[in-house]
Amino acid sequence: MGTTPRELGRYEQRFRRAGLPLFIEDFSPTHDIFNRAAPLLTLVFLVEMLGATSLKWLWWQNVLGAAVGLIILVGAFGLLNRYRRRPFWSLPTRFGLPELAVFVLLPALLPLVPEKQWHQFLGIAIGNLLLVGAVYVVVGYGLIATLYWSVRRIVGELGNSLASLVRALPLLLVFSLVLFINTEMWQVFAGMPVVFIVLSVLAFTLLSTLFLMVRLPKELDAIEDDMKSDPPLRRIQRLNLSVNLVIRQWVQALVVSTGVGLFFVAFGMLSISADIYAKWGIEAGAWSVSPGLLGHKLLLTASLVKVAIGIANFTGLYYSIALLTDSSYREEFLDNVSTELRDLFTARASYLELRAQVSQSVSGPIAK
Repeated sequence: MGTTPRELGRYEQRFRRAGLPLFIEDFSPTHDIFNRAAPLLTLVFLVEMLGATSLKWLWWQNVLGAAVGLIILVGAFGLLNRYRRRPFWSLPTRFGLPELAVFVLLPALLPLVPEKQWHQFLGIAIGNLLLVGAVYVVVGYGLIATLYWSVRRIVGELGNSLASLVRALPLLLVFSLVLFINTEMWQVFAGMPVVFIVLSVLAFTLLSTLFLMVRLPKELDAIEDDMKSDPPLRRIQRLNLSVNLVIRQWVQALVVSTGVGLFFVAFGMLSISADIYAKWGIEAGAWSVSPGLLGHKLLLTASLVKVAIGIANFTGLYYSIALLTDSSYREEFLDNVSTELRDLFTARASYLELRAQVSQSVSGPIAK
């Protein structure tokens, strides 16, 4: 039994590395989320001492104001530590509501002292609140670990990713090639501002995510039934798993859409000449490059890149939907996921069994 806690730690580390920290029982925001972000929160907290300065003051007045602000911030947290029965100068080992309230509100109060800057007070308070929310989502749902795992998997299995791209291209090119040589398509995207191009990418990403989130509950039910998960996942754990799968789908769709976009950039350089630009009434855009290849003059323009990105958007959305609707793509995506989840569910069952043994060993002597 002496190695049991260490084994529990290994299981919990495995869940974190897989981007599923909420598979850990008794996972707590105060102990397992904000305490991991303590260095970042502390740095932001200390930098916000500058709120006690003013552009209208002399340099020595600003230095004095910053020093006073630092003393106020450190002193307030020290008093909170004493209230929590911790050493005055210690970093918090847990971030409960009092610690978070001090982090959000106290630095925001500093600008009110020199010049009653209410707009700066609101800006700092809202910014700190958004930072707390971002830390909760990113750390609590293992987004960094999930993204790292997805990128590592693609790098480690680049051949499979390229094979997926090759399988996807023939069907995707059936309609995308027609779109690419369509004059209206060029007129729409070539004249679109870069900001609108970025917004369209975000909109298509949101659409694919919404579709996946609608379909995922049914897929997760099927996976759980197949794995005979016991006990069933709690709602928060299902949400963690859903976010994990969405990020995996994003990365896989990004590989395919990037490949399609690069294909059309290359194809456009070879096939769309300056004469065709003139006949279609399309401007080259903000920039253009004319490299040579085998005696043939190629043409790379800002308009071509915009059109390629537009088509990559369409194909990325199509591929995202096909991952859960088309039998060939769906089987490939979900089979890989199911294999990994089977191992994780097996590990979860062993982990819960070990936890039960630890609880029994702790409560056993007391019961006697």
